[in-house]
Amino acid sequence: VQLQASGGGLVQPGGSLRLSCEASGRVFTSPTMAWFRQAPGKEREFVAGMRWGDRNTRYSNSVKGRFTISRDNAKNTVYLQMNSLKPDDTAVYYCAARENNLIIGAFGQPKMYDYWGQGTQVTVSS
Repeated sequence: VQLQASGGGLVQPGGSLRLSCEASGRVFTSPTMAWFRQAPGKEREFVAGMRWGDRNTRYSNSVKGRFTISRDNAKNTVYLQMNSLKPDDTAVYYCAARENNLIIGAFGQPKMYDYWGQGTQVTVSS
């Protein structure tokens, strides 16, 4: 299984970006997908997650109300729409996948995911 993340770039504060993560290889029937990010000198942190089957989602407090995770079944792709971006959102963003359902309370634990994408850089700066 491979996860290909894309869509990062440089954006001004208040701007928007949409990240994409396409899964290829073995098709999961009911995975859990998530986005994490890691800023320089900081630990990897959870951003948003979605259970494929019932579309249950969870967001970190720092992005709630600004970011939206969504999916396109036909394209095996999960998206992260990021609005009202702030300089603190600057980081490398990683998508992650688990082969089956994950309880919502465990969405934020990196060790629970089986596969990781290569990361895409998001820089928010004027």
